[in-house]
Amino acid sequence: TKSTMASAAVGERVPEARAALRAADAVCFDVDSTVINKEGIDELAAFLGVGEQVAALTASAMGGDVPFHEALANRLAVMRPTRTQLDAMLSTHPPASMLTPGVAEFIKKLQSKGKHVFLVSGGFRQMIEPVAGAVGVAATDIFANTLLFDDSGAFAGHDVNEPTSRKGGKAKVVADLKSRHGFGTVVMIGDGATDMEARDVPGGADAFIGFGGVAVREKVKAGADWFVESFDDLTSALDE
Repeated sequence: TKSTMASAAVGERVPEARAALRAADAVCFDVDSTVINKEGIDELAAFLGVGEQVAALTASAMGGDVPFHEALANRLAVMRPTRTQLDAMLSTHPPASMLTPGVAEFIKKLQSKGKHVFLVSGGFRQMIEPVAGAVGVAATDIFANTLLFDDSGAFAGHDVNEPTSRKGGKAKVVADLKSRHGFGTVVMIGDGATDMEARDVPGGADAFIGFGGVAVREKVKAGADWFVESFDDLTSALDE
């Protein structure tokens, strides 16, 4: 069961996590530092010339000093991207060119085995849609934040109704997907603590696979049911 998996020593949970992946009806992926090898908000901030300021705000958010929704709003207030700037960034730094090695093949294999794939991210929908297209995931299967613009293309904030704009949002999305679709087994894959939370809420993911191929976070490495640094390990596990 999920509770025994969460309390057992890491090595002891790997067989259960592998079995959960093979049995999964759905697999949910984080995007930044998982499906792609960059952090989308940092890439956009650097493009806008405010990379260091936004990185400082990100660090304070990760330290838990600022509520998640406030940290997101604070970073966007510094960035204030226009629609034209966003389009230019997507044109010159296409997110689909940042795919982590092996992820497209792994997603294709999951889908070939009838598993539903979702992208669940605290990043921005406009930057994730090209990534989804590159790995064959429908735009309707993206759960992420949305940048808002007014009629002139000026920055107008973000959609505060998106669950991923708030603390615990990824976990809520996964639990909602499981109940709405009646999925028996759901696996979450990601690099961060907010991804691991998806396993630790009632009705959430049945297993959490930590991905360290881009960034290794010690809390995630210690708490994951299975921790991998290559998508090839996951692809080969599907054939066992």
